Amino acid sequence: MRPMFFGSVLGIGGLANGWRAVSRLWGAPVAIGEGLAILAFALWALWCVLYAGKWLFHPDEARAELRHPVQALLAALIPVTTLIASLAIGPHVPLLGWTMFAAGAAGVVIFAAWSIGGLWQGGRDVAHTTAILYMPTVGGGLVAALACAWFGEVTLGWMYFGLGLISWMSMESVLLSRLFNHALPVELRATMGVHLAPPAVACVAYLMLDPGPADPVALALFGYGCFLALVMIRLVPWLRQQPFGPGAWAYTFGVSALPLAALRLVEKGAGAPLIYMALPMFALANLIIGWIAARSLVLVWRFLGHARRA
Repeated sequence: MRPMFFGSVLGIGGLANGWRAVSRLWGAPVAIGEGLAILAFALWALWCVLYAGKWLFHPDEARAELRHPVQALLAALIPVTTLIASLAIGPHVPLLGWTMFAAGAAGVVIFAAWSIGGLWQGGRDVAHTTAILYMPTVGGGLVAALACAWFGEVTLGWMYFGLGLISWMSMESVLLSRLFNHALPVELRATMGVHLAPPAVACVAYLMLDPGPADPVALALFGYGCFLALVMIRLVPWLRQQPFGPGAWAYTFGVSALPLAALRLVEKGAGAPLIYMALPMFALANLIIGWIAARSLVLVWRFLGHARRA
């Protein structure tokens, strides 16, 4: 079990929040969003148990992952998905949600300081510069910001928003320079899915922290997210050169966040073209994440079949 498995919580949890928004806007069945939320929480709990077991029974392998120049940063998914899971379970078990929120928010800061402190010491190969660099500070900061807003900690949320937004703005040029000048190896192309997420998650976090109507800042973040989505569509043949695997869940972070941003903008009073874009984008996100989930279940079934024959 590797930290990348926690990526499934991002996609399922993001869809759950999208369905919650659709329920508020257009009266979709509440059970769909809450069912997906419970599924996201259950997946988070399962991966936590399996990852704890890895540290208990295979500690050398777990330590090796934390020393890997790319895989180590994926450990940021653990506190980030703890925050997503807190949003999923919070409406049903408030005390548990609050506890997970506090643990996830603290974990984001601790892991971000540890991992970025290591990066500041230099010596990094350009081949290891991928969008996974976003996870500790950008992903962690922005998801913590929206979780803070949800739990009513708005002042703290703006502080986390600063962590995520400024980190994203400073890293974006570094990652684009790497992509412009050095081809991304086939085995790392799924990391491009993370590149789609920052403007969309930033837009959602901003809208949750700011009680006012949709404003130019939120629209600008959403617009850049839409542009990145078009770039990703153009890259589909190139991205599909990488065989399907658990890393495909990296795409679901941005795929679920962008339509959620559109839905939140509509909730905040945004008119055309947002009101015409939100529902088709959300429907497409459901199809994409559903396809990834179906392919993943096929992989699990094949793995179990091989295990039984062995």
